[in-house]
Amino acid sequence: MPNTFAVPDYFVSPTLLTRARTIAQEHASLAKRLATDYDVSAARRLGELQSTSTAVREYDEAHSALEELQSLLTSTDQELRELAEEDIQPTRDRIEQASAALKSSLVPVHPFAHLPCLVEIRPGAGGDEAAIFAGDLVRMYKGYCARVGLRSTQLKYDTADEPTHVQEAVLEVDSPGSYGMLRCEAGVHRVQRVPATESKGRTHTSAASVLVLPSIPTEGGGDMGEASFDDPKSDYYVDPKEVKLEVMRAGGAGGQHVNKTESAVRLTHLPTNIVVAMQDSRSQLANREKAWQLLRSRIAQLRREEREEEIAKLRRGAGAGKVGRENKVRTYNWGQQRVSDHRSGLDVRNLDNVMEGGEALERIMQSVRTWMAEQEVLSLVAEEENSQAQKK
Repeated sequence: MPNTFAVPDYFVSPTLLTRARTIAQEHASLAKRLATDYDVSAARRLGELQSTSTAVREYDEAHSALEELQSLLTSTDQELRELAEEDIQPTRDRIEQASAALKSSLVPVHPFAHLPCLVEIRPGAGGDEAAIFAGDLVRMYKGYCARVGLRSTQLKYDTADEPTHVQEAVLEVDSPGSYGMLRCEAGVHRVQRVPATESKGRTHTSAASVLVLPSIPTEGGGDMGEASFDDPKSDYYVDPKEVKLEVMRAGGAGGQHVNKTESAVRLTHLPTNIVVAMQDSRSQLANREKAWQLLRSRIAQLRREEREEEIAKLRRGAGAGKVGRENKVRTYNWGQQRVSDHRSGLDVRNLDNVMEGGEALERIMQSVRTWMAEQEVLSLVAEEENSQAQKK
């Protein structure tokens, strides 16, 4: 997805501006060097720095134009003053756009953004109604994927006594880049509605959690870099000696077969106590492969979160909170036909379209991606200021 977002004003912090100017200087130096001595890696780096260099130039030109107009406002020539007054607002708009582009160019691409993903959905507080809502979210994401052309398959779908009561569901979205598109959905989703079993018409509040994990092909390795299974430095590396494997008979509906063969698999990662159980397939081998895939994804996500923890503390100090699976991120109000996202602040009055995975859901998701990009900017500022403070 494009790294573009709106900003409330055209202020760029001195720290961020210094960072951008350093990048622009590196771009100019590389361009001068490549003019006489071509190098593939230098050319690639030049391309990476291009957007920031262009944004800095536009930002400086817009500010110079504004300063010139402000000086004309004090002119004794009335015609010049009137012309300057007419151009002030368009120039401020230009600065705002340049500031947004400058900040956007500095936002680092998430290291997992290019990967496919797994979407885990579990009911939270609310009993049967929470389990029903979890099923609603599964259908919402399947509908969204179908609408925008993402390939999705149901990797796991565990229910209670009623088929509509979801205990745990996992969607595999194997289109490249789907993690970057869907990671904005992670968190606790809350529903407010009158359950079908409510005889007095009272509104109940229930919740379901959504966890979005980066995923990779089951064979790993190749050109996936961080996704190598065999490299101990990889986020996806798991030492088999640290995993306890258990096989058992599958439970639940499925005919005679599930109770006769030990096809269910449970993996426990001993250092982290992460447990993954899989019984969807009749084949123990297939269940084992799916369980390992899910375990690697969960551990990779955990390692990524641990690396980000120090920056997250800085972000909280700068007024930006870290969004995790424990946080309420969105509320779906059936009575008002309203969906409210608590991060971006966007309210949408088209709940049915949201639950179908329609354009209204895309509007909400895009507003959250915008919000996340803005938090990344705050993170950059906090990190840079902390680095400068330590040098002093």
